[in-house]
Amino acid sequence: MDDNEFLAHRFEQNRTHLKAVAYRMLGSLSEADDAVQEGWLRLSRAEVAEVENLRGWLTTVVARVCLDMLRSRRTRREESLDIHVPDPIVREIDGADPEHEAVLGDSVGLALLVVLDTLAPAERLAFVLHDMFALSFDEIAPIAGRTPGATRQLASRARRRVQGSEPVPDADLARQREVVEAFMAASRGGRFDALLELLDPDIVLRADHGGPGSTLVRGARAVTEQALTFSRFAPFARLALVNGAAGVVAAPDGKAMSVMAFTVVGGKIARIDILADPHRLQRLGLSSVDD
Repeated sequence: MDDNEFLAHRFEQNRTHLKAVAYRMLGSLSEADDAVQEGWLRLSRAEVAEVENLRGWLTTVVARVCLDMLRSRRTRREESLDIHVPDPIVREIDGADPEHEAVLGDSVGLALLVVLDTLAPAERLAFVLHDMFALSFDEIAPIAGRTPGATRQLASRARRRVQGSEPVPDADLARQREVVEAFMAASRGGRFDALLELLDPDIVLRADHGGPGSTLVRGARAVTEQALTFSRFAPFARLALVNGAAGVVAAPDGKAMSVMAFTVVGGKIARIDILADPHRLQRLGLSSVDD
């Protein structure tokens, strides 16, 4: 094995870790792949013979690439008021996908990624690298271009936003599944009172259609009315794991029309995040999630 082959082998050993970092930083699977690929290009051009901790070096490089991407994206999104739901990771509810499970790790819910999208780029960097991957503030500071103390403050501010924005979901997947199945059954039957009973009074529904028409709905009654308008698609819905939690994929004629991620808290549905952007759904390749 020559030097290039050895370097490529070492990079592949770290690819899943790097994608996990990039996915949490960006909330986009395609952009995460781009960031990881850029990490490889920089590695192939660098002199790393003296690098003792290649995993740490690569993590720093990919994190810096992600930070630049976030800053560029933030400028574009400030011009738009559309609802945005990050890319979901979807798999069969009773299946196993080691790559996806490794990228999710301790599971990062879609609702959490929505909150991370509201953070400033440097806040997100500090929170993700410190709170999710246990990097020290001394390691993160050069990436953020701040002192370690300032970086600690960034992470603390982000942590308060995260903890104050989203409820802690129930961990019992079987219970989540029961609640989501009950929701789908009530939707199919058009049973308003049954739907209302399943929802937290302060529920928030976000629906990303890829532009105009995207919606943000608050409150159990308003969400129930919204759910009933989609009841005609309920027969085409199937359970799936969405970012490690019980969710639903609706696929009329076998073509994915939407992915619904549910956040179940105390046996009630507290959040529903829907991706219904046809272009992004096509990129996700959801035909692999079979009935």
